[in-house]
Amino acid sequence: MMQDSLKKRLVEQALTEGFDACRICRPWDVAHVPERLATFLERGYHGQMDWLADRANWRGAPHVLWPEARSVIMLAENYGPDRDPLDILQHPDRGLVSVYAQNRDYHDVVKKRLKRLARWLIAEAGGEVKVFVDTAPVPEKPLAEAAGLGWQGKHTNLVSRDLGSWFFLGSVFTTLEFDTDPAEIDHCGSCRACLDICPTDAFPAPYQLDARRCISYLTIEHRGPVDKDLRALMGNRIYGCDDCLAVCPWNKFAQRASEVKYHARADLEAPELADLAALDDAGFRARFSGSPIKRIGRDRFVRNVAYAIGNSGQPRLLPAVQALCDDADATVADAARWAVMRLRTDANG
Repeated sequence: MMQDSLKKRLVEQALTEGFDACRICRPWDVAHVPERLATFLERGYHGQMDWLADRANWRGAPHVLWPEARSVIMLAENYGPDRDPLDILQHPDRGLVSVYAQNRDYHDVVKKRLKRLARWLIAEAGGEVKVFVDTAPVPEKPLAEAAGLGWQGKHTNLVSRDLGSWFFLGSVFTTLEFDTDPAEIDHCGSCRACLDICPTDAFPAPYQLDARRCISYLTIEHRGPVDKDLRALMGNRIYGCDDCLAVCPWNKFAQRASEVKYHARADLEAPELADLAALDDAGFRARFSGSPIKRIGRDRFVRNVAYAIGNSGQPRLLPAVQALCDDADATVADAARWAVMRLRTDANG
């Protein structure tokens, strides 16, 4: 009974800290993950994300990561937008930044909440804890499904009946043993909206993602030039892609984020591509201080901007991208020359 009382107070404290949901599972409740991960890696779907393979033993089996852990407290934090994030696609002279990256870096915000919750738990019941938020080899989405926070949809992202698609995940591993919550079941049914909208056809089959074709991967993780066959499909998406999340019918239950640090910055809701193309390294660092965008660096970001300008069909943007044709970074220069060629072709009909 004491453990039941502690769990109830834990959930209440999690909500007080700003999380929107709190559920619990065991570290070993994701026995299917090693096989799925091995298949994903064998097919090369991870592209350049070598870190997925480097610690596959931990990522596939959380109880190996920390054998002493007995419970995993999974937390969800809503970052829902107040508008349709796909509206920017209708403005090709503007850049589309994924909703989650339009303000503060969520890693910092969520981790602070996790640490406060972990300290509260230690003060209340002792034990040991470790907190994670997308920065360690932890299979967060399968654990969240096992804990009942949601289910991995056909696009492989987590979907919640309460929060829709727009929420971050964090976890607190603990040596304390709590009663677990029932796992969530799949509620996708026959819907395939997320699969059909993908601009680059990145889903070989439902519940499978080939990251090498995913715009989120291409704009954030991929180093060097993007395949020419994919560049034109990226549109004006310059950091991430929300298409498969935005069309999910379960978003009818989503609400705008209550945390103001997730509300879009005015300069990131629909930034002008011409302005972004002019950024040097110092300007990039200053503009994106505290943003998750900062981690990909100026060169990769401006490469994305050049592709977007090339896809814009706006000849007036030629000067902005011509200035990059002799950029010190070879990939940026290559992207700029491609963009110039595209715009001139468009201008000549």
